[in-house]
Amino acid sequence: MTVIVEFDPNGAEAIRSALGPDAAVLPGLDALHAHLDVNVFEDCVVLGPTVDQIDADQLAETMRVNRPSLGVVLVRRRIDTAVLSDALRSGIREVVQERDLSGLAVAVRRTREIADRLRVQVAGTEGDLRPTRRGRIVTVFSAKGGCGKTTLATNLAAALATSGRGTVALVDLDLAFGDVGIALQLFPTHTIADAVPLGEDLDGPALLALLTSHRSGLQALVAPLEPSGGDLITPELVVQILDLLAQEFDYIVVDTPPALDDHVLAAFDKSDVVALLATLDIPALKNLKLTLETLEMISFPRDRLSVVLNRADSKVGLAIGEVEKTLKAPIVAQIPSSRDVPASTNRGVALVTDDPKSPVSIAIRDFMDKFVLAPVSEDDIPTQMRTDRRGGRRWRK
Repeated sequence: MTVIVEFDPNGAEAIRSALGPDAAVLPGLDALHAHLDVNVFEDCVVLGPTVDQIDADQLAETMRVNRPSLGVVLVRRRIDTAVLSDALRSGIREVVQERDLSGLAVAVRRTREIADRLRVQVAGTEGDLRPTRRGRIVTVFSAKGGCGKTTLATNLAAALATSGRGTVALVDLDLAFGDVGIALQLFPTHTIADAVPLGEDLDGPALLALLTSHRSGLQALVAPLEPSGGDLITPELVVQILDLLAQEFDYIVVDTPPALDDHVLAAFDKSDVVALLATLDIPALKNLKLTLETLEMISFPRDRLSVVLNRADSKVGLAIGEVEKTLKAPIVAQIPSSRDVPASTNRGVALVTDDPKSPVSIAIRDFMDKFVLAPVSEDDIPTQMRTDRRGGRRWRK
């Protein structure tokens, strides 16, 4: 159920009408605390615009410790940077403008979904302080721009989300020029840059509040809206974000910039699969060969690398066998060329869901089936919990 605290009767009724008949209106914060003491499985609290900001922040901070699965949604008449910053720092899940009733309904639905996931996590860690769940992390990389990294990352994430094999998060680590939001036609309220001011307060619930939902079911952590927005994001923060997401989701797909920098290496260290993408042109193959050699020099495990060839049917005079011989690595997946790819990107849809029978969609799902999906046994529970027994290699600055 969802409970509402709003001192203005008309405002309270407007909020309740947006959320449905199962939402209950309480007369104040004292009544709310009494209600929460009795209703231990409450999912969501909506604080209306007449509730004081300081009181709202204090409530969220308290619930964050005592009831981490309970989400607080704040409704404000005016939303500015200060309001958003204070809300994120205190642990408020969503901040919605007073007149955006449809947005409020979406925010409450997201908050209740987060509550369900957190309860599953707590149930899986009962009796053990260490999280037993660890999602499978897949990073898509190419040292040359224009090879189709974002296309592969977004379509792979959408394919996973619609596969029925678990929950999926998509992270845009191209901090200066990330296009995940555009490619999936997302309209984010928050970006990865909003994790910076949270500092030590960044935890699972706070990070979940920064994600943007996509119609396929995946949750995206999009890149900063301006190139300078990622300047304060450190490799250590990237590691923290991926660790937190791996406790909340079954699969995490990471899109990257065309540079083997510290942020990318940090993502590599946490990845179960690194998809190295190239096309059949000499600059792309040269950069791929340099990438493989660099990773070999720093002793990155070769068994985590998967070489993927995009636009593999291009008639440019380069044979696949010769390419493999030059790279000294097998090409495990070949994705064909198709005019449908740029067309789907321009429309902001994932081709794997828009046209599942497309040769490109089939190739991406085949790669997913063979190299990305975690093995399933009869003992697996629906969320695919497992303990991470692999130590991470320390990346260098």
